[in-house]
Amino acid sequence: MSSTIWSVDEHLEDILAAVKPLEPIELQLPEAQGCVLVEDVVVEIALPPFDNSSMDGYAVRVADVEGATEEFPAVLTVIGDVAAGDDGLGAGRRVGPGEAARIMTGAPLPEGAEAVVPVEWTDGGTGEGPAAAMRAHSDAPEGAGGEVRVHRPAQARAHVRDRGSDVRPGDLALKAGTVIGPPQIGLLAAIGRSTVKVRPRPRVVVLSTGSELVQPGGELTGGRIYDSNSFALTAAARDAGAIAYRVGAVADDAETLRATIEDQLIRADLVVTTGGVSVGAYDVVKEALSSVGDEDEPGGGVDFRKLAMQPGKPQGFGSIGPDHTPLLALPGNPVSSYVSFELFVRPAIRTLMGLPAMDRPTAKAVLVADKALSSPAGKRQFLRGTYDAEAGTVTPVGGSGSHLIAALAQADALIVLREDVTSAEPGSDTEVILLR
Repeated sequence: MSSTIWSVDEHLEDILAAVKPLEPIELQLPEAQGCVLVEDVVVEIALPPFDNSSMDGYAVRVADVEGATEEFPAVLTVIGDVAAGDDGLGAGRRVGPGEAARIMTGAPLPEGAEAVVPVEWTDGGTGEGPAAAMRAHSDAPEGAGGEVRVHRPAQARAHVRDRGSDVRPGDLALKAGTVIGPPQIGLLAAIGRSTVKVRPRPRVVVLSTGSELVQPGGELTGGRIYDSNSFALTAAARDAGAIAYRVGAVADDAETLRATIEDQLIRADLVVTTGGVSVGAYDVVKEALSSVGDEDEPGGGVDFRKLAMQPGKPQGFGSIGPDHTPLLALPGNPVSSYVSFELFVRPAIRTLMGLPAMDRPTAKAVLVADKALSSPAGKRQFLRGTYDAEAGTVTPVGGSGSHLIAALAQADALIVLREDVTSAEPGSDTEVILLR
């Protein structure tokens, strides 16, 4: 373990200097969700690719329905149907004077037509009052012929989606650096892209250590506790955009831990451990990782260090295995491990994705508390709090103990007391990191 006391910023800079974005790959659209584009996507076709109707109704000429009312409707001859997927009325057919074509939403505007009147503005071809809907073609094929009475006029291009009104060929659809979500996948599919070049989502392996840990749902015996860290950190990794794998708690045995980590490297772009990094006789992470990937692979190994922060003083960082897979070793106390994840692991995951490392917003907030908050001189302290954006205030939740996981579950912000602050008085401005 290094004898140097590292600052929070120095430790993060060391991590970000070593972690590099993953190499781009070409993925099918369903697999690209959550990934980051590495190149601009330019539109090659117009969207929509043709003028089409935004309503179920009748394609008409504007002059034929001018002045139409329910009392004095425009009576037009229906010359056919145009359904979604059709190419119009057919070769050589067009809507002429005094004519209309039944048209469905998404169907191409037929030749000669200038607007669409919704079916509710007509009698639907029944000869009766205003129609609520069209009769299904299969039930009433005669609806594609006969007459329709139109009760309202329509302006040119009414209820028509113009070709290219969404995007045109040559338009920039998505910029490099965009995270691909459901709307982006929809756009890519709509413009005909089946694959995209992206940085894949990082694969993060999370494992906790400690012979005292029991799987939730198991039986607690004397001196044992449930393993919560691996579940919380796996969820946090997924929330950050990674594909996360949780490994069951590993007992305090260096050889077992070393073998477990080495087995996991095949599916890891980043390894995160929690527990076993302090100075106790059974803190085996340091023992297990001191030689993993270090003997035969120059530049490997993990450095264990002390940070000027609270909670989260003991930390480890380095690379292991033949591919120099980054590893972050976090403390075992629940609050310490979660705060450490937010400060160090989340930025590492985002860097692997090719995104800016820092994404949690910060704000200034007025401290609402019964008494002053104390902080050790020379250390950066992170306290849990609830943030009221409307009032611009933050209220501490629970105490400073690194075991208070119930308080952590209620918090939506971290209150930051920097190294030169030993006391924060109620009513003073404080820095907060927003977690939601």
